[in-house]
Amino acid sequence: MEVIIVGDDPGRIHEALEAEGHTATVAGVGNRPGLEEAGVMEAEVYLLTEMAQATSIVVAKDLNPDLRIVVYAEGSLPDFASRQTDLVVDPNLLGPDAVAEEL
Repeated sequence: MEVIIVGDDPGRIHEALEAEGHTATVAGVGNRPGLEEAGVMEAEVYLLTEMAQATSIVVAKDLNPDLRIVVYAEGSLPDFASRQTDLVVDPNLLGPDAVAEEL
């Protein structure tokens, strides 16, 4: 599965995803050029690891409406982004290996 990760990766979810056989690409900034360069059009999952970049969810869904949106971060998601999000996981509750396995 093609996964785009947006934000920092303190929990090392990138490594966990690749260990499960997924292709994970990091887009440091979730703006349109950054998402396009990371391959958002071909991705199946958009994984946000930084709540400060929640607005990028809207951009990603605009570019690829079929994306499954997963948020793996602490904090609360703004209402506008939560409507487009399929799953929110607190890293304090599930580790990166468990999340990668479930994807």
